Amino acid sequence: MRNRHAIGVFPLFAVVALCGCASVNPRPDYDRTARRVAEATGQEKIYRPGDEAIVESAVAALLDDGLTADEAVQVCLLNNPRLQAAFFNVGMARADVVQSGLLSNPSLGISLRLPSSGGLANVEAGLAQNIADLWQIPLRKRVAERALDQAILVLARDASLLAAEAKIAYYRAVAADRGYKITLENLEIVQRLVDVAIARQQAGEGTEIDITLARSELRQTQLALRSAKLDAFEQRSRLATLLGLTTSPDRLDLREDLPEPPAWTLSPERLLEIAQARRLDLEALRQAVETAAANLKLERLLVFPLVELGLELERGERERSSGGKFLGKTARASFGAGELTLPELEPRGRKTTDFIIGPTLGIELPIFDQNQAQIAKAEYALSQAEKVLESLVREITQETRLVHERARTAWDIARFYREQLLPLREANLELARNAYQAGQASFLVVLEAQRTLLAARAGYVRALDDSAASLVAVEQAAGQPIKKILAPNEKTPPDSGKPTSDQSAATEDG
Repeated sequence: MRNRHAIGVFPLFAVVALCGCASVNPRPDYDRTARRVAEATGQEKIYRPGDEAIVESAVAALLDDGLTADEAVQVCLLNNPRLQAAFFNVGMARADVVQSGLLSNPSLGISLRLPSSGGLANVEAGLAQNIADLWQIPLRKRVAERALDQAILVLARDASLLAAEAKIAYYRAVAADRGYKITLENLEIVQRLVDVAIARQQAGEGTEIDITLARSELRQTQLALRSAKLDAFEQRSRLATLLGLTTSPDRLDLREDLPEPPAWTLSPERLLEIAQARRLDLEALRQAVETAAANLKLERLLVFPLVELGLELERGERERSSGGKFLGKTARASFGAGELTLPELEPRGRKTTDFIIGPTLGIELPIFDQNQAQIAKAEYALSQAEKVLESLVREITQETRLVHERARTAWDIARFYREQLLPLREANLELARNAYQAGQASFLVVLEAQRTLLAARAGYVRALDDSAASLVAVEQAAGQPIKKILAPNEKTPPDSGKPTSDQSAATEDG
């Protein structure tokens, strides 16, 4: 009989032990996040919590040979502390998923009441479990899992924006370096003009005013050189911050020059189609709508939040046997009779102790609180999520059109500087300088031609910087790297939102 009871109790303890062994392992979620970041940025090496030693060696290897724009993005995705901290949001979301699948703890109540005359106490014990978990847990898990999916998408979107920010910072730093070098070249051009003015004065053909104007231009260029040097340091410092580096910005070796404007333009309609299919923030809001809908269903189930099924046991009290009270009873009987008197003897016998055991059911009656407020709140949250999603869809529509127009304009301006304005300004300065040396033009003509050339050189650098930034803006708007946007027959990845046919980006040869 004892063995049969032990066999019956063992499965119960095994089930309880298994329920209590839930653990939180967010590593697969970190891997899923890294895959989504890789799809959006084109970078395969992404930070994951616990990989600090691997990250350190990988970053050191990337920095050793100098950085390209893509390598700077890779260092950012591995080493940026803000991004590293954000990964733990996914871990916390996974913990919420684990918590949502756990049964609530059973309640155990024990009461002990002692009889005044001594003896065994009255014992009452009850064990109860909230069985409402059985139909609440599936919905709780669904809400938590949708929230986890949303956390992964939000983190992946933030990581892609951070990657774009790092790439733009890289191009800004390269542009600032190039601007500094151009200012150095401008200084040489101005110095040659000073030398020409001095030579003409010595030949009796120039004036002191020419020399003064040339030297004034030289001083102005020297001031511009100092500002350009500071700007280069500031842009490099910004880049080093995004890369999570503590080394001096001067030590960064930026090996890639500003990209030339591409010879193609993107169709705004195709860019919008890609954005609607691939944008992680859009997918995250779709998940937010699903989360809000699942939470509304859960709140409606919580009208009966507590339904307890239990077992109660009661053991009646038992007084102490009368034999132990003989002397006391004799004394009381003698005192009442005024002489020695024996008490009345009770018949000896064994008193039985009653055990009562049976099931219990407890329900919280929804009389005053029917969870109306929380249900209404969940309905409002769902409506809000739907409106926010609709707002983002409209914003993306206008954003992609604006990005397309800015990119096309930036590329056209950069090509105009390179193919038309710069050659014209260089030729104009050369003609003005030759005419001045021949005495056929005044010094002011040469000075003006030089100023326009220097301004055009600086403008070309800014145009190249804007052109590079527009490429990054196109990637941000589409939610994909340029290589994937241009790849034919690109298919929607398995983890993305609602798949659409023909996810490739159309191109038009310029």
